[in-house]
Amino acid sequence: MSALVQYLITGISQGFLLALLATGFVVIYRVTKVVNFAQGAFVVFGGFITYSLLGAGVPQGVSEVLAVLASAAIGLVFGAVTILGKMTPTASLITTIGLAILSEAVAMLVWGTVPLTFSGLSGHDLHIAGIFVQPQYLLLIGASIVVLLVLWLVLERTYVGKGMTACASNPYAARLSGINVKAMGLLSFAIGGALGGVGGVLITPLFPITYDSDVNLAILGFAAAIVGWLTNPGLALAGGLAFGVSEELVAGYWSDANQTAVALALMIVLLLWQSHRRQQVEKLV
Repeated sequence: MSALVQYLITGISQGFLLALLATGFVVIYRVTKVVNFAQGAFVVFGGFITYSLLGAGVPQGVSEVLAVLASAAIGLVFGAVTILGKMTPTASLITTIGLAILSEAVAMLVWGTVPLTFSGLSGHDLHIAGIFVQPQYLLLIGASIVVLLVLWLVLERTYVGKGMTACASNPYAARLSGINVKAMGLLSFAIGGALGGVGGVLITPLFPITYDSDVNLAILGFAAAIVGWLTNPGLALAGGLAFGVSEELVAGYWSDANQTAVALALMIVLLLWQSHRRQQVEKLV
């Protein structure tokens, strides 16, 4: 029983990391119709930049905030490269893959190939249901919930959020209404970068990252976003939690070599279920 609780807590924490990534995919796609396969790079940069700032003697809280802001700035640059050239969706997707490869090269040159980590939230381990849990796991879960809630409030309750929603619904009508669609697209990339940066800041103390960690993160984040058809943040959150928990249970009770394969198989099952559900709804309509 204690092992199950440990797997669930670890899986939920990883699930929230994937939820942050998936939400980044959703925000960017809804506004720009671009699938940003460089999303995982923001996690790597968030973790690595925090590591470097801590090494330079910057206080931890300040280092983490600066790393998130830097990741948002990198997202803004990626958005400028991707959407300001008036490329087709296919060309934009290929561009984001190229940016992901470029990010790996830059990370390898600057930080090397050795996995990096840093100390997270200090304090004694917490005793929960017969096991001891590092405070960083609970910080990751709690901070992710707060970030996603704040993002939801921004998107639903502010003028900027409504402008982004309008661009997602009908870019032509939004442009006629005076909304700067390009600016909203750049903002969506900056938000995606910030979400990835938050994930990198929170996960690196628990799981050391390398320059190429973005590949697996991007695949699983995209899989979680696909659960919500790249448009529904709530379903993307559910997908992230489902993949995170399933991966950890597979690694704990079977083999960590099979965890990604099982998670992707789960993605296919969910897609088939969603497709069937959508067909049933269309028949009723």
